[in-house]
Amino acid sequence: MKNMSNFESYANKLVEENHIPGVGVGINKNGERLYEKGFGHRDVENELEITPDTIFGIASMTKSFTCVAIMQLQEAGKLFVHDKILKYLPEFRTADMEKTEQITIHHLMTHTAGIPPISTHVFARKRSIDQDPSAKDYLDLDLVNNAGRAIDTYDEMFDFIAELNYQPLADPGTSFSYSNDSYGLLGVIISRVSGQTYEDYVTEHILKPAKLDRTFFDLEKLASFENVTRLYAAKTTEEGVTVYPTEIWWDAPAMRAAGYLKSTINDILRYLEIFRNEGMVDGVRILSEESVAQILYPHFEYNNGIYYGYGLRITPDYYGETLIEHGGGLKGVSSLMFMLPEQGLTGVALSSLASVPSGRLLMGALNVLGGREADATHIHFETEPIDENVLGKFVGSYKSGEGMSVQIDVKDGQLRHFTGGSYNPLRHVGNNTFVGIEKNKQDTIGFISNEAGVVDRVFYGSRQILRDE
Repeated sequence: MKNMSNFESYANKLVEENHIPGVGVGINKNGERLYEKGFGHRDVENELEITPDTIFGIASMTKSFTCVAIMQLQEAGKLFVHDKILKYLPEFRTADMEKTEQITIHHLMTHTAGIPPISTHVFARKRSIDQDPSAKDYLDLDLVNNAGRAIDTYDEMFDFIAELNYQPLADPGTSFSYSNDSYGLLGVIISRVSGQTYEDYVTEHILKPAKLDRTFFDLEKLASFENVTRLYAAKTTEEGVTVYPTEIWWDAPAMRAAGYLKSTINDILRYLEIFRNEGMVDGVRILSEESVAQILYPHFEYNNGIYYGYGLRITPDYYGETLIEHGGGLKGVSSLMFMLPEQGLTGVALSSLASVPSGRLLMGALNVLGGREADATHIHFETEPIDENVLGKFVGSYKSGEGMSVQIDVKDGQLRHFTGGSYNPLRHVGNNTFVGIEKNKQDTIGFISNEAGVVDRVFYGSRQILRDE
């Protein structure tokens, strides 16, 4: 194995610069451990180390588990991914039922149902947020000023969405916007088709046969395990960033299919064998080869050579190879898992603080293993000229129902994005798309116009976020 000292220097710098309390990394080659290391601590105050069995939240990495469940049910003949969702969710209502009637399970799995980033997920975890003082410090999201009732059940979720009366972003299958709501609906379909709760189905048909013994949904089980991370939050003041422990794990009973598993480095690396090994884990078949191929197929390109499969992101040309990955972010969670099938490599990074670059850290390890500098990137944008006089059409505030706000302005002929308490200058890379100038803030921001030619939304964080009128 290559000397990983360059990676560890890079990782230690990221940990320090981003105030990461603890992050664990594990990489396998052909199912065998190639590298593992914990940076920082799972419990800073008591200096407890991170091991491959330390339990973390994994957030949206859960989405691939949801897709595995869907594919198992298709194999069992209980559904077909191109079925219309109203076959299973007849009470689902929106403001545009003509478009809604066209939505299939496949559209939900690929985030192409046309559902904008609405506020369902905020209210699905409202009981957690309301009792958590640290919620006010969560990222750049406004999660604490949402009056209304909590969503605890599937029926309440349907009622809430119907009352929102949202307008679809586009015809199903034609436009991508990352959607926790879509995965919440997939959880309902899994429950109805299987006759079990979503959580029980995933536990019985994926976690237990794959022997993922430290992976679970139920928060009450946390107390029965040793070696569990503490969660942390960060607040920024004039004195700088303060990271502090916070005891409340968030839950969303009606939307667990979108991101509420807890797991470990060892378990996730074992789980990734399902995809590396064409559906098998230690001789136990979890999926057919055909289902794995369907999950890993690049169904929809949504950003500069990056596609969405089923619950996983696919980059067909990552330094000439295929990169399969997915991350997750939640209160006290920043995660990423990957597979490089041509090399038999799988990897995962799990951290205990939201909005920290666990993904960059893990990809730094992959870079070093590939003989590249730790901070190398396979995505390069050429700057393209743009008339300063047209920059004004992009200026404004864009807000999502999930609490995200994107603020764009112009200063000295330079478009800027306000994020993380400071302005990030942007450069034009063509087609009304901009990226951050700073190396560590290369967010892609694309502006989308309506039929009248007026910019009415921004594509940011994999979401189409509407202009705030």
